[in-house]
Amino acid sequence: MKEISIAITDDDELVAKLLEEFLNKCNGFNVIFTACNGRDLIEKLEAESAILPEILLLDLKMKEMNGVDTIQHLKEHFPSIRIIVISSYYQNSSLGFLFKSGASAFVPKGISPVHLQEIITTVHQQGIYFTQEQVDKLRYQISSKTPKPLLVEGSELSKREIEILKLICMQKTAKEIGDALFITAKTVEGHKNNLFTKTGAKNVAGLVIYAIQNNILDLDDFPV
Repeated sequence: MKEISIAITDDDELVAKLLEEFLNKCNGFNVIFTACNGRDLIEKLEAESAILPEILLLDLKMKEMNGVDTIQHLKEHFPSIRIIVISSYYQNSSLGFLFKSGASAFVPKGISPVHLQEIITTVHQQGIYFTQEQVDKLRYQISSKTPKPLLVEGSELSKREIEILKLICMQKTAKEIGDALFITAKTVEGHKNNLFTKTGAKNVAGLVIYAIQNNILDLDDFPV
């Protein structure tokens, strides 16, 4: 089985080292480097011989360049990296902002090592991870300021696009969606790109938020 490549960015050297040692002992994971802050991370990613990680474990509060600024930079310049925010400054009020900015998961530093393995695997396979508590908090945040849908000519989603959007929100992979709809994974990716264009979303989290805001998916049906 191909190992999931991981980078860790945390200004607490001990935390970064312990995470690195733990994950490297687990089957299926490979920590390729650690960084002490966002600026250090970007320098390593931009190095000529750099190997981009598939998953980034990122702290929020760091000197030089904090986690929020780092997420925004990565989503513009390294959009393929899926970001799991692990922070002692975990706040439910920040959920919507972080997911909309491009984070794939947001968890407190007190999370168990076994649970962290599950989250990394889920994000790698499905692109996003929510807990039940986070779904409940997002329901409150979104419902309090849901905008009216923009009925722009040519922006309406087709029946097939809606089917695929629902399955993406149900955390299905391109292959799983293709198997369910009897189409190829490549065709699914094409529809997914159209969804990004039509909805204005920049990542899977954005598609989830769009689906909820436009009543395409009810949060009670969302898998956790």
